[in-house]
Amino acid sequence: MFDNVRADIATTLDEIREAGLFKPERVIGTPQSAAVTVTGGGRPGEVLNFCANNYLGLADHPEVLAAAKDALDRWGYGMASVRFICGTQDVHKALEERLSAFLGQEDTILYSSCFDANGGVFETLLDDRDAVISDALNHASIIDGIRLSKARRHRYANRDLADLEQQLKETQDARRRLIVTDGVFSMDGYVAPLREICDLADRYDAMVMVDDSHAVGFVGPGGRGTPELHGVMDRVDIITGTLGKALGGASGGYVAARREIVALLRQRSRPYLFSNSLAPVIAAASLKVLDLVEQSNELRERLAANTALFRGRMTEAGFEILPGDHPIAPVMIGDAAKAGRLAELLLERGVYVIGFSFPVVPHGQARIRVQLSAAHSTEDVERAVAAFVDARAALGE
Repeated sequence: MFDNVRADIATTLDEIREAGLFKPERVIGTPQSAAVTVTGGGRPGEVLNFCANNYLGLADHPEVLAAAKDALDRWGYGMASVRFICGTQDVHKALEERLSAFLGQEDTILYSSCFDANGGVFETLLDDRDAVISDALNHASIIDGIRLSKARRHRYANRDLADLEQQLKETQDARRRLIVTDGVFSMDGYVAPLREICDLADRYDAMVMVDDSHAVGFVGPGGRGTPELHGVMDRVDIITGTLGKALGGASGGYVAARREIVALLRQRSRPYLFSNSLAPVIAAASLKVLDLVEQSNELRERLAANTALFRGRMTEAGFEILPGDHPIAPVMIGDAAKAGRLAELLLERGVYVIGFSFPVVPHGQARIRVQLSAAHSTEDVERAVAAFVDARAALGE
């Protein structure tokens, strides 16, 4: 049977390559950092890394590594179980309590990933009597999570408050309504208008859920994410997020929410009930990450400075960057094949970035998504800009 299927799959892969949409995976031979070594393709050797979610540069921070090593000795390598059987240690409870306090929520539940967290919320809380109203550009994990539920599905245009209000008017017969949005939209770097969303939720008696994966740790005065930035920490009902980006870059996710919501998730959420517990070494290292985030603004300030420098220099050089001040800085190219070729030319010049194209972004909106880090030096940022200018010339633009 598979011989017939093999030919079909090979044809599909050839079509992806011919369209310039094939996504190669490069191998990194060093820890995640501002500079990494890559093997194969383009320019093997050390390159500046401008495509990781390592916003605060904590993935190889010595204090985080020390906490992880200590945790291996104390807690072991893995739990070999789910939480409700024999997969809960003190370190898991400590991290949940710490995240709750940090995010200003009543309780928190850990997951293997934020994808699992988003996959476990909607089916548990909503059924066919309810409605979920989702931003059109929400992350794939939210979209897939919504598909698992029987709730009526409504979508509003990205950050369009008038459209959101219309969807709220059309769903007033629902038992429960949940508005869900990314805090920061990962392909654009745009921030959701949370205060206005919460105002509409109050007016129409709806709950609010935010996936704050690209914000927690560095957005807001204390790094507590977009609810803190907009002054609505007490008005957001559910926050999902990841430990795999600014908070150390490993893996794991969480839902921080009202106490009753978390209690129900512990009883009914399938990704929680049927997935192994988060590795204790990650939980322990994440506690150290939260120490570092809360003790000083230095990393956030350095990240903001690097972001402003890159966005300013690139704009001066004539590149189109979507507006904003988030360290996601999308350099718009348009053509998918051209974006892929530009990424290759940049790698040859010692700058590691990735071209994003359909289906990750809409047709005709291909881009190089540059991501700044607190680990980058001023010289790193200036070198990246110079490489963009040189690569553009080599591309014939």
